Amino acid sequence: MLTAESRRAQFPSLEQMVYFNSAAEGIPPLVVREALLEYFRDKQQGMDGRGPHFAALSETQALVGSFYGLSAEEVGICSCSSEAYNLAAMALSLQDGDEVIINDLDFPAGATPWLQPSCPATVQVWRSREGALYPEDLAPLLTARTRLVAVSLVSFFNGFRLSVPEVADVITRRSEALLSVDVTQALGRIPLDLAGADLIVSSTHKWILSSHGGGLVGVPTARAREWTVPAGGWFNLHDPFGGHRFETAISKPGAASFAVGMPNFPAIYAIRAGLKYIQSVGVQAIDEATRPLVQQALSEIAQLPVELLTPRDLRHVAGIIAFRHPRAEEVAQALRQQNIHLMSHAGRLRVAIHGYNTAGDVDKLLVALRASL
Repeated sequence: MLTAESRRAQFPSLEQMVYFNSAAEGIPPLVVREALLEYFRDKQQGMDGRGPHFAALSETQALVGSFYGLSAEEVGICSCSSEAYNLAAMALSLQDGDEVIINDLDFPAGATPWLQPSCPATVQVWRSREGALYPEDLAPLLTARTRLVAVSLVSFFNGFRLSVPEVADVITRRSEALLSVDVTQALGRIPLDLAGADLIVSSTHKWILSSHGGGLVGVPTARAREWTVPAGGWFNLHDPFGGHRFETAISKPGAASFAVGMPNFPAIYAIRAGLKYIQSVGVQAIDEATRPLVQQALSEIAQLPVELLTPRDLRHVAGIIAFRHPRAEEVAQALRQQNIHLMSHAGRLRVAIHGYNTAGDVDKLLVALRASL
């Protein structure tokens, strides 16, 4: 990543392919494999392995906090982002008359808990224009009844990059709504400015180059009361084995309440390794190295006979470029035959550029696209 030597050392599979699908599955560095083997060695100690397991959890919470701008105590780890949002829905305990605002660029995990028939709240949709979400379109949707605005920092659909502080400012001027931010498509790829976010969620198998099985939840202490999950379990509870355990269950406040059972230690070891690797390279360095690649790919894809879905303004783009073509599946298959991997779904092609991608990768992609379209 960032140099030919480190790329070969940590990502040997990339010697055989050009990979532009990190928005779906990141390629883990070999240090993640070593971390999973470390977990296995610790697990072979039986109960004596619990010490290293929980030490890994504490270190991982601190690492996540350093990326989110929170303390380790303000971070909880559950199984995935979908679980995190369903637990968040339990915490909010919405009532008839409450309102939730979602948007049409968001991933289903952050939007669908509020669309279930069991959810009594009214859902408003903040709609995008020309691939972008404009705060002036959010403002009229906010009322005294709005309880939550759910957004993603970077859209999985087209790569649009939101300004969290700007959205938070609009919300606070017009309502008392909470702001949840999914950073799955941003964490490990761009520096994060999450000022004003009340709930932060990320999955772990994409840009941070880790394994499946993690949902990274951040809850600022000031919002712990609003985001305390009333779920059964044990790890999330105060004194779960005490003398009153069959009479009452009291959740720990805030982020800790999202970790309802035994932590997924294999994933935690992998998450720790992935985040430490990203930290050693530097998110700022990754962003600076990839920005010219994104700019080149975006400007040249825009000139092809495709429907560009990603905004052309590079200030609103992170690492994802998306476009439509009537032969999308055929195009993706033609590229795959040349060992060039990107995502194709329902006529939409998506290119995801990470720190292990090179200028040569982008050139190969563009040549192949021109030949295939």
